[in-house]
Amino acid sequence: MMGRFLFATDAWEPQVNGVVRTLSHLMAELVRSGHATDVLSPKDFRTFPCPTYPDIRLSLATTAAAEQRIDRFEPTNVHIATEGPIGSAMRRACLKRGLPFTTSFHTRFPEYLRARAPVPERWSYAWLRRFHGAGDACLVPTETMREQLEARGFRNLVTWTRGVDHSVFRPRRTLPLDLPRPIYLTVSRLAPEKNIEAFLDLDLEGSKLVVGEGPIMADLMRRYPHAHFAGLQTGEALARYYASADVFVFPSKTDTFGIVLLEAIACGTPFASYSEPGPIDVLGSSRAGIASGDLGEACRRALTLSRTDAVARARDFTWQRCADIFLDATAGSGSGRAGERARLRRFDPHAEALSA
Repeated sequence: MMGRFLFATDAWEPQVNGVVRTLSHLMAELVRSGHATDVLSPKDFRTFPCPTYPDIRLSLATTAAAEQRIDRFEPTNVHIATEGPIGSAMRRACLKRGLPFTTSFHTRFPEYLRARAPVPERWSYAWLRRFHGAGDACLVPTETMREQLEARGFRNLVTWTRGVDHSVFRPRRTLPLDLPRPIYLTVSRLAPEKNIEAFLDLDLEGSKLVVGEGPIMADLMRRYPHAHFAGLQTGEALARYYASADVFVFPSKTDTFGIVLLEAIACGTPFASYSEPGPIDVLGSSRAGIASGDLGEACRRALTLSRTDAVARARDFTWQRCADIFLDATAGSGSGRAGERARLRRFDPHAEALSA
């Protein structure tokens, strides 16, 4: 049975981040399989800059607007991808109408918030637990993240891996970078929670190369004049940067996955990271990278790894598999008995007894 999937997300194009990449690739796979998709995004609302992070726009989303989109699209499944104004508006609309929905946990906001303000993580996690607890299932990016959230009292968790576009991210001809070897590369949004300084502070032979942009880019360029900043790169240009590096460095301690890890190893570049959810799950039992409590040591050890092993591990991750897991997880929400009860309940308050 073909479905009609309505997504609600506070992160959408032209933003470049893991949430946007995941949703855009997922929706493309769903459409390729014959499903219909629609997205309620910041493009549908007036927005204003996020305090302390003006590059991100917050939407003036309303429950009424979410209900109108539900009426217009008539989804069989509703998926709430983010916990911001748009995700909250869609959540309220679904609860008001008795419509089942699923959610996904993409970002460790409690750690992000703590990096910017003195807000205890337990407060933030309590709010997130309530937000996601109302859904039929909460999709999380790794098994390690699932275990950690379960320990914090989250329920109905489903491990939902990520993919990589192997037609773009693959071993390629390298760029003519006139930089001393070895070249250590990081690709990231340049923001406080990404922990870029931990990479740039390392005492490493060779060169440090940073691809990306963000609110702290100018400050990093001023503080680290010996590092090389290439700005935002996408598509094949980005793939050539990955292929040209000797080691990909992932210093973040707050990301839940890190799609850039998959892109790097798909191009044949082993990675170095902290032992955090995301990197350790991408690594698994492979030799695609080194995850350690000592990032500098991980970088040096990663130099000895095989590029062939990195590419081999990347083949385990595809967007088709990501879509398959999503379809399995949402099969009981909207299109099953719960969904039928909810649709009946919209028109007949006594339908619950009739459909039980």
